[in-house]
Amino acid sequence: MGQPYDLRHAGITWRLAAGVPVGQVADWAGNSVEVLQRVYHLCMSGYDDVWIKKMDRARKEL
Repeated sequence: MGQPYDLRHAGITWRLAAGVPVGQVADWAGNSVEVLQRVYHLCMSGYDDVWIKKMDRARKEL
């Protein structure tokens, strides 16, 4: 049987993959940004196209 704590990793991973800023996720998780970047760096990679599109939209709004 799982423990509620087992969902912690899944919740952090899901939030980071959804694009929630790492600082906000770290605050909610009670960790530092450095810890999250070290432990969860793989789930934060591979989204270059997503971030480029967001930056393009933001640039057009200026």
